[in-house]
Amino acid sequence: MAEVREMVIPLRAAWAVPRTARANRAMAEIRKHVAQHMKKGEDEDIWIDEAVNHAIWARGMQNPPRKIKIICTREEGFPLEVKLFEE
Repeated sequence: MAEVREMVIPLRAAWAVPRTARANRAMAEIRKHVAQHMKKGEDEDIWIDEAVNHAIWARGMQNPPRKIKIICTREEGFPLEVKLFEE
């Protein structure tokens, strides 16, 4: 059975780095937050959907969003999936 969680990830740490590295740091913060809150194991990988990447980079490298709402899914034998929340 799959474990599914909705999360709102604050990306405030992305604004504490030089402006030319903000989007890259935002992606790293998403990975870090998901790993911590989903209790990622040593043998698990994290797969981030392309839509999440587009949402972070939509306004350019220097101006990523302040927070993002995502859905995380864990299934046996598959990596942790991170997808954009759509209402």
